[in-house]
Amino acid sequence: MQFIQTRGEDANKKEKVSFSEAILDPIASYGGLYVPETFPTLGRDFLEKHLKSDYKTMALDMLDRFEIDIDKEVLREAIDLYDRFDDPNNPVPVVKVKEDLYVSELYHGPTRAFKDMALQPFGAILSDIAQKRGENYLILAATSGDTGPAALETFKDRANVKVACMYPEGGTSDVQRLQMVTEDGKNLKVIGIKGVFDDAQTALKRLLASNRFKEALKEKETKLSAANSVNFGRIIFQIIYHIHSYLELVRKGAVAMGEKVYLNVPSGNFGNALGGYYAWKMGLPVEKIIISSNKNNILTQLIKEGRYDLRNNRVIPTTSPAMDILKSSNVERVLFDLFGAKRTKELMESLEKEHFYELTSDELAKLQECFNADWCDDEEGKRYIKETFEKEKYLMDPHTATCFKSYETCTKEGIKSIVYSTAEWTKFSPVIANALTGEVDTRDIDALRSISKVAGLPIPPMIEALFTKPIVQNTVIEKEEIEEEILKFI
Repeated sequence: MQFIQTRGEDANKKEKVSFSEAILDPIASYGGLYVPETFPTLGRDFLEKHLKSDYKTMALDMLDRFEIDIDKEVLREAIDLYDRFDDPNNPVPVVKVKEDLYVSELYHGPTRAFKDMALQPFGAILSDIAQKRGENYLILAATSGDTGPAALETFKDRANVKVACMYPEGGTSDVQRLQMVTEDGKNLKVIGIKGVFDDAQTALKRLLASNRFKEALKEKETKLSAANSVNFGRIIFQIIYHIHSYLELVRKGAVAMGEKVYLNVPSGNFGNALGGYYAWKMGLPVEKIIISSNKNNILTQLIKEGRYDLRNNRVIPTTSPAMDILKSSNVERVLFDLFGAKRTKELMESLEKEHFYELTSDELAKLQECFNADWCDDEEGKRYIKETFEKEKYLMDPHTATCFKSYETCTKEGIKSIVYSTAEWTKFSPVIANALTGEVDTRDIDALRSISKVAGLPIPPMIEALFTKPIVQNTVIEKEEIEEEILKFI
């Protein structure tokens, strides 16, 4: 399979590249992204075939249908990393919460967030490619809270790879921050920046496109790649769990094979939703993809009104910080799929220069055939956390809670919903403790213990251990100093 470019081709990039080329150098012409030239069809025969398969067997078959240029043995070893999850036989449990609402729990990996689903295998594959090529790579990561810990975990002490991870100082939960700043791998650098996630993501994209930065790395015999979902190496693994979640509903007798469902996704950078969109495109029976946002509801505006308007918007800190994002990178891949490279380039250039773009009425109608959206503020989210725990005995984090609002406003009766839970309750314990008991200004460790007592749930050992681990990553800088700091690290 070949990969093409969302904004067309310039003279500096090949028209088409292989999968390994796309993940090693993920930014395409004109600052665009890579997407598959074609998608495999996973019709009813594929779903029937894997009705009794385990997660890894189905995943390997789906990857095989993409015909990517990665040895099957390497793919098998990468997929085997799901054995590190809570239940190796079922790394993604799907839990019934309401009669027509099921939660797909994506957080049972080593860092307790959904980014492990893609980054665990991705790290193994990228390191293997680098070793076989005899090349050294700097992997950039920008995080709103979950990508960073997962990227650091997957690349820690891997050969031929170094990681520079940027996060907004004060813009993550304490647990997320501790997961990063206590990482002691010699090939890892964690950089707190005085700004918001969009500043970190903008810096990442700028450095990936900077010839000057690449030349400076070349002098140090190092090439450049990225662990964010701008990299299709992340997205390909995010398609898989949407298929698995649907099959789980069939196995449970919740839906008949071929019956359509809603995919309800808490959305920040849009990679999770994009995985669902591609699964639908490949044949998964989907009624519509519902995009759930917090008060940074730029995606709701796009899907409801057809406008992407950053001109008078600033990131608003919320209790669901992994979604405190205004520039959602993976929307571009949907624009390309719906409207083509020429129009995508126009829209993205308008966003970059004017901080705004607007779809035509026909384009908006086409987008709304696939997506619906709503948003949930902090107080509403806490109410959903409390009510769902009290009525359904189900404990969820504040990102997942946003989906319960859009479940009420964006679904039709009689169609089952799959809500994607992106983080364990342990990652945002002060918010959840406040929702359940009313306590305020609680330290993370005290909130964890409070919730553990109220809910009768143990604190996972890898979370509790964070509070006694030494902090070894102390760098906090202005965003203008990022390039200099990374070159110093290399």
